Amino acid sequence: MMRSLRGKLIFTFLAISAAGTLIAAILVRQSNERAFDRLLQEQSQVKFVRDARIFYEAHGSWQGVEAALRELIPQPPPGQPPLSPPPFALADADGRILISNGPFRPQAMVPAEALDRGIPIEVAGETVGVALPINLPPPRDRVAAAYAAQVNLALLWGALAATAVAVLLGIFMARTLTRPLGELAAAAQSMSQGDMAQTVPARTQDELGDLARAFNEMSGRLAQTARQRRQMTADIAHDLRTPLTVLSGYLEAMAEGTLSPTPERLAMMQQEVQTLKRLVADLRVLSLADAGQLTLQKEPVDVKALLAQVQSAYLALAQGQGVALRVEVPPDLPPVSLDPERMRQLLANLVSNALRHTPAGGEITLTAVQGDADGLTLTVTDTGSGIAAADLPHIFDRFYRGDKSRQEGEGASGLGLAIARSLAAAHGGRLTAVSPVWADGRGSQFIISLPHKT
Repeated sequence: MMRSLRGKLIFTFLAISAAGTLIAAILVRQSNERAFDRLLQEQSQVKFVRDARIFYEAHGSWQGVEAALRELIPQPPPGQPPLSPPPFALADADGRILISNGPFRPQAMVPAEALDRGIPIEVAGETVGVALPINLPPPRDRVAAAYAAQVNLALLWGALAATAVAVLLGIFMARTLTRPLGELAAAAQSMSQGDMAQTVPARTQDELGDLARAFNEMSGRLAQTARQRRQMTADIAHDLRTPLTVLSGYLEAMAEGTLSPTPERLAMMQQEVQTLKRLVADLRVLSLADAGQLTLQKEPVDVKALLAQVQSAYLALAQGQGVALRVEVPPDLPPVSLDPERMRQLLANLVSNALRHTPAGGEITLTAVQGDADGLTLTVTDTGSGIAAADLPHIFDRFYRGDKSRQEGEGASGLGLAIARSLAAAHGGRLTAVSPVWADGRGSQFIISLPHKT
């Protein structure tokens, strides 16, 4: 039992409760004993002083007072030891001991300071004697002893009842505390066996409830990641299979002699090889970015010249599609420390994506402006068909197929926007998208926000 958390909690609750109950019982018993002794002391004092005064009033002196007062002590039941005299000594007005008790010896003279601490016995306004208390517990008769025993028994039963309640509460609290942990453990065990879609009920609003909610969020993200990984694997296999099938078919046909290796066919095979090389290169960039090993070779870069290079690379393709490709950069924009090759790759992915969406007669604009806190903001804006609201949150996901820019058969690996986002993050910035950007519900804008020191 002690190997389980529930057993440890029950034992802890029981130990704490038992210790608290025992300490409380001891303190209450001692307090009751002291209070009971004080009560008996006061009653004994009143009785001793009253009996002594009555004796003196009746006899006019203290002659024979000791024997008379001892006769007033109650007799115990047969077989019981005799009761002790009251814890008092008696001295006359001059301080001579008449009834000895404790440290006060017979016929001894009591110091004045001891007499001052005593209780004066007065008759007709005159002090005739002094009752001297001694530091002894007052005697208990049968009734007092029975009362004290009854109080102690009640304390014992109360302690036992408190311990029993503590055991029940300990079991209940231990079960309440360990039940969520058990559910979490079972869910984690299921996740370790591959079932990532696990949820546990968040029964409370305390730390255990926060833990359950955090676990559910983690489980949901892991399940989504697992689904994306499976989808990514399937998409990679598909994108690899298509060019490999083409290459394999051409090679087999040429080997069998059914096709001759014409320049056109070799060019087609070379195009499929280039597709494979692009896909492998894209996957390598993403794997480096995921591992945090995507290195940058930074240098001061003229942003206007950088955008002009990207424009020049895609100008012929844009003109062939009837799309205007423009660059707008203020003349006073200072150089920025960037990796020019990686930034050209980022912008090229965005421009090629925009070209796939923008119809003839449209335009694509590359701009650069000074951002907040001396940062840099680059934008790629098109007048194309835009991005559906349902697709917008997912366009940077790898191999996402909802957006038209990720559709098969358009010459893209489906990783372009994911790579662009990773390259922006490697520069310490971020890549976001807005769509539509025009009042007629068309167009898209990709915004690269870079810090001043990238």
